[in-house]
Amino acid sequence: MSTAKAIIAARSPFAADVEAGKDYYWCSCGRSAAQPFCDGSHQGTPFTPTRYTAEESRTVYFCGCKQSATGQFCDGTHQSL
Repeated sequence: MSTAKAIIAARSPFAADVEAGKDYYWCSCGRSAAQPFCDGSHQGTPFTPTRYTAEESRTVYFCGCKQSATGQFCDGTHQSL
């Protein structure tokens, strides 16, 4: 079991407009230059991106601190870092 911790990319969520039916890959490692989405920077780490398929077109708040208990979505954890 890995004990690696993700890099905090931001201390606030990333608001992203998503399109219904489209797949998005959330960066779970914090290394991506294309936050909140994966750019492959996790290679060589124990992290993998998380796929999110938008059910509807709307604004989604993706976790920027990479510490959220709800995975790819902001749960306010950044407020305690």
